[in-house]
This record gives sequence, structure tokens and C-alpha cells, in this order.
Amino acid sequence: MPAAAAAVCLALSGCGAGTEQNAGDRLNAIVWGAPMLLLMAAVGGCLTIRTGGIQFRRFGHIMRMTVGRLFNGTTAGSGEITPFQALSTAMAGTIGTGSIAGVVSAITMGGPGALFWLWVMAFLGMGTKYAEVVLSIRYRQRGTGGEWAGGPMYYIQNGMGRRWKWMAVLFCVFGMLASFGIGNAVQVSCIADAVAHLLRPAQTDMCRAASVSDWIVGITAAAVTGFTLIGGIKRLGSVTARLVPLMSLVYVVSCLAVILSNAAQIGPAFAAVVRSAFSPSAVIGGTAGYALKTCVTWGVRRGIFTNEAGLGSAPMAHAASSETNAVRQGFYGVFEVFADSMILCTLTGLTVLCCDLGSVGYTLNYGVQGSSADVSRAFATVLGERAAGWIIAVCIVLFALSTILGWALYGSRCCEYLFGARSVRPFQILFSGFCIVGAAARAESVWNMADACNGLMALPNLIAVLSLSGTVAEATRAYFERLDAGPRRVNGRPVCKK
Repeated sequence: MPAAAAAVCLALSGCGAGTEQNAGDRLNAIVWGAPMLLLMAAVGGCLTIRTGGIQFRRFGHIMRMTVGRLFNGTTAGSGEITPFQALSTAMAGTIGTGSIAGVVSAITMGGPGALFWLWVMAFLGMGTKYAEVVLSIRYRQRGTGGEWAGGPMYYIQNGMGRRWKWMAVLFCVFGMLASFGIGNAVQVSCIADAVAHLLRPAQTDMCRAASVSDWIVGITAAAVTGFTLIGGIKRLGSVTARLVPLMSLVYVVSCLAVILSNAAQIGPAFAAVVRSAFSPSAVIGGTAGYALKTCVTWGVRRGIFTNEAGLGSAPMAHAASSETNAVRQGFYGVFEVFADSMILCTLTGLTVLCCDLGSVGYTLNYGVQGSSADVSRAFATVLGERAAGWIIAVCIVLFALSTILGWALYGSRCCEYLFGARSVRPFQILFSGFCIVGAAARAESVWNMADACNGLMALPNLIAVLSLSGTVAEATRAYFERLDAGPRRVNGRPVCKK
């Protein structure tokens, strides 16, 4: 494990030499080629069909069982967290800088239509994440410390059989590597860039040398992460249950302020999204076929990066829930994707597109990978540069920090499965210290690594979810048959079903 971490450090330490970037691009082209995109869509479509389109037909019930129960004061036993804390921990890993910088980069590189394909992937991803969470509860087991442990490695081993354990090991290896990339270095790098932009707004060179502020960001992130991890799953759930609603509220209110100030452009922005989804060449250039492929690819890739449906990461957090009904916990998986992709990502997209269409002096640079600075400029058109800079910096810090904490749990679970419970503490120390490395890494090399690890991590999980889709379909059918049959009656009086 230290050798692997050292290799990752070396890969990230460069500022993006041409050879390294080309190698990263080639790896991403292989991992995120047409086969992976088709597999993601096919698995989501298959699970949607097998569950009877649960995210469409039962959406109202899902909202009542999630939003309606978020603050009902549910308690959890030893080694458990409440369903809301499990959701918050999963969303901490899901709602990250991808909801800001990732969406803007999809739009600038693939055109406004990339947002449309992000939505399509979100609706399919709701079916995938629902199935992942159901399986994580169905096949979880108690760890040596009494905590619930679950996720793809356990539903591969316990659901598909021990002869498939090699695939569970493969998932954990990729998951551990991904935790250092997508869950650590990407996030700390974005925090460092946001702070640097706030302190030195004129500096736009993404290949700048690491500054004092970068090292301070890295050390602070390492300290906060380490302190939270020492408290175990209970402290992690408690921290994320407070952090996620706060950061979401700050960001949503800021986006709405900008969008409503450009209310006349809301309709044209949606029209541009739909129109560009099928004919993006007028916006991003190139031949029609190439432009459409670019638009779809960026929309799907960034959609998966933001909501993580299909990666198998979030089920590791949901498995720690005190909820005993797998289907009911699965509803939180649907809500998770909806909140991230259909609300936060849509607000980000509308914010920059409405400003691009309506605000004087604001333009998106299509063909150049966007960043959180584009959102900051959009906020500045309404809130002023100083306020916008602070809001984006705070949002980036909260979003990224929550993602670091969520992925710290995922990496710990993968490490525990591979090397046993005694390896968890050394992993947590290494993971916390890696925040310092991430602060000095530059964005482009980090994004390339994160994208590649995402795809490699998803493969064994998608195979497992597809193989066990019958179990998910059966559990879903049984749940709704009981629900539709009405309450059970004893002596003529209704009795609530468990």
C-alpha cells in the first residue's frame, strides 16, 4: 500500500508535462470509451425495467419515505448510524466539487447539451444506485469491531458466491486507489485553487507552483480528516449530517439569486440545453458526428462523476444504516442521485448558462475546460466580486471536505476487506496525510487520474449489480405488493407493517 501511494504521489507531483497528459488522456479514452458508456446506460436501463421504473412510477412514495422522514429522530444502535446519517455520509462523498467544477467543464467542453445527457444518465443512475443500496443492506455483515460493513465486495462475495471473491478483491484495489484520487487529491486540489483564487484573483495559471496557502490548506484538511476518522462511523455520520445540509443550502440560495436575476434567460437556457444535446456542433465546433459524441461523452462522464451511480462507493456508507428494510434504504439511493444531479448540478448549469446568455461581460469559453472560477464570475454579476469569491471558496471548501470524509470511509472499508481490521488505522493516517500531497497537485493531472479510477472501480460493481438484479427485483416486488395490499388487520384494526 505505501508503494502504491508513492506511485500516485509521483504521478500527481508533475505539473502536467505533455507526455504525462497524453498518457492520461489515452488511459481515459480506453476506460471511458463507448463500451463503458454503453455498459453504464445498459445496466441502468435494465435495472429500471426490472424494478418497474421505480424512480418514475413510485417517485412520490420515495420522496415521502426519504424527505418526509429525514428529521424524525430515528436512533441507531452500536456500530450503526441513522438512515439520515447514512444518507448524509453517502451524499458527502457524492456532492463534491464535481457538482460545481465538473458541471461547468462538461458544458464548456461538450456544449450546453452535455447537461441534458447528464440528466439522462441521472435518471438511469437512480435505478442503478437504488439496486446498489438494496444489495448493500441485503448482503452486509458485522465487522470485527461490531460495525455493519457492506458494499460491492460483500454482495459479490455473499451474493454471487466465494468463487467470485477475486472480483471483490479487484473492486477493493480500485476503490482504494480511487479514494486517493477522486476522494482526496481532486478535492484538496480544488480547495487549494479556490483559496488561491480568493487570495490572488489575478493568478489564473493552473500550473502555478505550490504556494504557502496550498500547504496550509493541505495540512488543515489532513488534520480535520484525521480527527473525524478517529471518532469512527458515529462521529463521521454526525459530522456529515450537519455539514451536508449547510453546504447545500448556501450553494442553492446563491445559485437561485443569480438565476432569478436573469429570469428572462431561464427559458432560452433550457432551450439551448435541449437543442445542443442533439446538434452541438454550432456551439463547440467540429463535424456533427464528432460534436455529438463529445457532447454525450462529457455529459455522461461528469454525470457519473457527480452522482457516482454505478461506482459502488455510496453503498458502503448506506450499509452502516440502522434501517433493516433494504428497499426502504434503497429509496435514499434514488433521492441521493435526484438531489445531486437534478437539483445541484442543474442549478450550476443554469447559473452559468443564464449569465452566458444575459449578463453583460460574461461569456463561457467553449473548448476550454471550465472550473469553479466560471461559477464565481457568474455569482459576481449579481453579488459582486468579493462576495462571490467568498461564497465559492466556502462552498468549495465544504463540498470538497465532505467528499474527503465520505471517501475516507470507502477507502477504509476497502482496506479492511483486503488486509483486515488492523490495517484500517494505518490507512486512515496515510489517507489524511495524502491531503497535503493533493494540495500541491495541479487540477488537470488529478482529474485524469480520477476519471480513470472511476471507470476501473465501476466494472466489477456493474457486473455484480447486473448479476444480482433478480434479487433486487424480487425485494422490490414484495415490498410494493405488501404496500398496495393495505395495512394488515388484527381484530378489525389496522396494524402498521414493518
